[in-house]
Amino acid sequence: MLTFRHTVAGESVTVNVPEDTTDLKLFWDWLNRARERGPIALDTETTGLNIYSAGYRLRTVQFGDAHEAWVLLYEQGGYHAQYAREAIPRCREVLIHNAAFDWLVLDEHAGIRLEDLAPHTTDTRILAALIDPRQPSEGGAGTALKPLSAKWIDPAAPDTQGGLTRVFNSLGFTKETGWAGIPLTHPTYLLYAGLDVILTARLAPVLRRELDRLGVRHQLVTYEHEIARICAVMQRAGLLVDQDYTSTLAGRLAEEAERYATVAARYGVTKVGSSAQVTEALLGMGERLTERTKGGALATDKTVLLPLADLDRDWQRIGARQPNALADAVLRAKRAGKWGKTYAEAFLANLSTAGRIHPTVSPLAARTGRMSVTAGLHQLPSSDHMIRRAILAEPGHVMVSTDFQAVEMRVLAALANVRRMKEGFINGGDEFDIHTYTAKLIKGENATPRHRKIFKGAGFGKVYGGGVATIAKQTGAEEAEIAQAVAAYDRAFPEIKRASSRWQRQAFQNRMVFISATGRRLPLDRDRTYSVVNYACQSAARDLLGQALLNIEGAGLLEYCRLPIHDEVLASVPQRDAEDIAREFQRCMSMDLYDVPITADPEIGGRSWGSLYGADY
Repeated sequence: MLTFRHTVAGESVTVNVPEDTTDLKLFWDWLNRARERGPIALDTETTGLNIYSAGYRLRTVQFGDAHEAWVLLYEQGGYHAQYAREAIPRCREVLIHNAAFDWLVLDEHAGIRLEDLAPHTTDTRILAALIDPRQPSEGGAGTALKPLSAKWIDPAAPDTQGGLTRVFNSLGFTKETGWAGIPLTHPTYLLYAGLDVILTARLAPVLRRELDRLGVRHQLVTYEHEIARICAVMQRAGLLVDQDYTSTLAGRLAEEAERYATVAARYGVTKVGSSAQVTEALLGMGERLTERTKGGALATDKTVLLPLADLDRDWQRIGARQPNALADAVLRAKRAGKWGKTYAEAFLANLSTAGRIHPTVSPLAARTGRMSVTAGLHQLPSSDHMIRRAILAEPGHVMVSTDFQAVEMRVLAALANVRRMKEGFINGGDEFDIHTYTAKLIKGENATPRHRKIFKGAGFGKVYGGGVATIAKQTGAEEAEIAQAVAAYDRAFPEIKRASSRWQRQAFQNRMVFISATGRRLPLDRDRTYSVVNYACQSAARDLLGQALLNIEGAGLLEYCRLPIHDEVLASVPQRDAEDIAREFQRCMSMDLYDVPITADPEIGGRSWGSLYGADY
């Protein structure tokens, strides 16, 4: 038996590493005693993060309570792996920090189905996020185990990730290669593996008490665990990649990036990523640049260049000015370069042996609880089909996308009880368009498409917190016109400003924390209290999507789901049943929020995700 000792919060703790069957039997005796006392913390060490990549290995499985940990050398196989596989189902309750990762590792590499393990799991990362969802850069503790342990357990709690990185470097490995390369029995590796479960075991009851003290609803905790499980199921399914198309696309994007870089070079910009070169060239062309970076330099990011190129956020012509050829070339060169590396090349590099990518779905990514998906799939332009064409439905299947209709504005109308806006949503029928309705409400029946665009910008400014200058850039209108439109919007829907003031007062009275419609704690920054409208709407919209996912699972449709993307659920469904399944998705995503109908629109495509955006396959 290898034994290591450490001090946590002034108490000596023990990490045991069984070396033979005699030691493993001692582990079994401990497990039987420990599970009678309460939950057992569980964790894994692996060769990296890409769970479905070729050659991926599960190295250790560790179990622990507040005083003792047992690290089983799963990679050695034989009895070590057998005891680990048999021990996990014997744990009545388990505590895991960032449970979805370990669920999927054990599901894929140890035969422990996540459907069997998840119902018995408490994820301490979820508990921490419901107490304070802010990251360290935002003034919170974050949700990583080390800073949480330092805050709640012991200020001297070891930074196991940082400590291991130093060990990796001393052995000639990088942070990325060290997890696979470090010797399985390295003392620091084993000690830190054991300490993680001890810290998790100590963290859980402290966080539970804090949730009770703050009055966070137990139902919200249960709900978040259910959403985490559903998202893990989608991550396990993954996305099938059209490898031939993707390989060709990577080459085409590289050529496009080079072609537009050549155009930029004609204007003296030899590196499209050089802000200094782009700034000098644009000023030389007579363009007026006013926005600055945090460092004080003139900004030339996408938000600055798009209006200069006469493009909106969807890369469609605004018609407000003559496009600046350099701004257009820089934008297109950078986009092609990014898409080639971030998407096409990355898809091919991260393929599983089954030809799939498995992007991580993070249910609690933002302060508001909004979800995110890795591999850049949450940042794809709304009108793009090029990248989405690389993702395929299963053989014999087609893609179905079901998304909420104008959910941000519906949520705003419901939460702020905006009378005329609610009337429009309730009585407007299936073809109701809130932005046309608003334009006509303010400008009369002769309102034009341009009026619609301007008042749409004003409405989204209310939801997302955009100011007059931002809306003007997005719409191509003059700031004076936008200022008038925003003022008219406030007169038409006065309840929004009143709700914002009321919610800000409530937050001030609650130590700068706003409580959402579902009981979620949303901390506000003192210099941006106006963001409370954005937080309230975004959080409620996210929880509508969460409820939709629960409805979808209840209807037996989860096996078809592939991704939750903002306000949309993407699914791969049998072609012969596509219409019936699409209607069922629509039913699952339709509900009411404070009498405002939340509606969804399903769309049936072809074999690729891109077919929903204009691709021909």
